[in-house]
Amino acid sequence: MALTFEVDPAFDRPLRDGITALWVDVSNAGGAVGFVPPVTDHEVRPELVSHLIGMAEGRTHLIVGRDEDGTVAATAFLTHNTHRLMRHWIGAYTVMVHPRHQGKGFGRALMTATADAAQGIEGIDAIRLTCRGGTGADRFYASCGYKEVGRIPNAIRVADDDYRDDIIMLLPLLGR
Repeated sequence: MALTFEVDPAFDRPLRDGITALWVDVSNAGGAVGFVPPVTDHEVRPELVSHLIGMAEGRTHLIVGRDEDGTVAATAFLTHNTHRLMRHWIGAYTVMVHPRHQGKGFGRALMTATADAAQGIEGIDAIRLTCRGGTGADRFYASCGYKEVGRIPNAIRVADDDYRDDIIMLLPLLGR
């Protein structure tokens, strides 16, 4: 079994609901995708709307992975940098694979599909992403070719007594 990836699919209600459900499930399983559990559809939906606005404006691209049943199982959003001196790199956000698919290689497949999508955008030389320290995500991204290029200690507060580093990682696309 493998995922089928699509870049910038037509956006409809089933896709919206599928991404929302994925985001809620990943968050509630402890995934570091912008929330601390427990989270509901109503909390996630405004964040998804922000991504949708970027898509409508042509600033954001969606990579969606579907399982054999057609269910949304993975996503990543690529957002163009608006600073005129930094338009040669793109940011990856809300990178997630459904918890039921963890350990199947789908995360690596998603990262490959994301890099392929970014490489297909004219003028893009690199992908930048950030991840929450203490989750192991930095080791995963490093195994996908990303290099840690910065770290802000204690930048993320997930609870009153739980601070995490914000880790900045970069994947050069030239020569990939």
